[in-house]
Amino acid sequence: MENLETLKIQTLEQINQAQDIKALEAIRVAALGKKGSLTEQMKGLAGLDVEAKKQLGQQLNLVKGEIEQALNSKKQALTAKELEEKLKTEKIDVTLPIREENIGRIHPVSKIYEEVVAIFGEMGFEVADGPDIEDQFHNFNALNTPANHPARQMQDTFYIPNPESDNFDDSYVVRTQTSAVQIRTMEKKQPPIRIIAPGRTYRSDYDATHTPMFHQVEGLVVDKVTTFANLKGCLYDFVKAFFELDDIPVRYRPSYFPFTEPSAEMDIGCKKSKTELKIGAGNDWLEILGCGMVHPNVLKACGIDPEEYQGFAFGMGLDRLAMLKYGIPDLRTFFEADVRWLKHYGFMPLDESSMTGGLSNNGGLAR
Repeated sequence: MENLETLKIQTLEQINQAQDIKALEAIRVAALGKKGSLTEQMKGLAGLDVEAKKQLGQQLNLVKGEIEQALNSKKQALTAKELEEKLKTEKIDVTLPIREENIGRIHPVSKIYEEVVAIFGEMGFEVADGPDIEDQFHNFNALNTPANHPARQMQDTFYIPNPESDNFDDSYVVRTQTSAVQIRTMEKKQPPIRIIAPGRTYRSDYDATHTPMFHQVEGLVVDKVTTFANLKGCLYDFVKAFFELDDIPVRYRPSYFPFTEPSAEMDIGCKKSKTELKIGAGNDWLEILGCGMVHPNVLKACGIDPEEYQGFAFGMGLDRLAMLKYGIPDLRTFFEADVRWLKHYGFMPLDESSMTGGLSNNGGLAR
């Protein structure tokens, strides 16, 4: 009978030198399989007497136990090694840079919204919001707009029938201006008030500079000591910051709006040619926004005493600001969902506008 100790030493040495699971399984079969060397010795116990069978059986069981323990330990080590090697070949380097061409673009209107909010936020303005579907009181009546005003005609305004009334005066409107947000704010909040109201507005118009849906931002300040000089200073600081110029010529022309008195339109200096529009230089002028002192009737409609308080308001189009700042010639292209257009005029998603970090210079056009 083969020396049992020699068999154990040889088998344990083979297990220790095994390089993979397949080789280890071959060693197990050679020692413990149906025709394995240790199995054959255990079969030979049948021809021995009782005492010899007991003694050799104990030795064989001890050797078998040692071999099985060595096989299990080696199998665990080889399995862990194979897993580690597999992970090395399948690993992903998460430090690779983002592939910019696949992450989309921020729409210029969204970028302008961020810039405007950043500028007026530094001046202490809060952002206010309101519904797109308005009643005529908040959209017209409270803003001192008479029933025969052209803005209230059906060729300019989208009306929605009121299912609870056949009276046209009870019809709803898709808001024509975010001034309605000013009314709702003054109804709920007592002065001092300092807000901007950016959002979508709707009018029945469509050409290169007008669309049925467009974006506005309106501002409102109401206090006891607010003056037209405060209005001019606020708007001058805004256009300088927005167009990122150290100085910019401005002028105010008398105008008329039902909700302000006196009313004015603000122009900024520019240079116009057939192929170029340059802001801040030249002898030409460009109208950019409307403004004025809040009409006393508007304050009364909101429950604010015009003898004690006064304020100023202004409004401008976000889409028009985007056209001027980024040289976009046709407003209609803003809403055509053309991926090529957005890739040309859009901004990188991680570019944030702030007064400290920069506005458009934070990342620039993603061209």
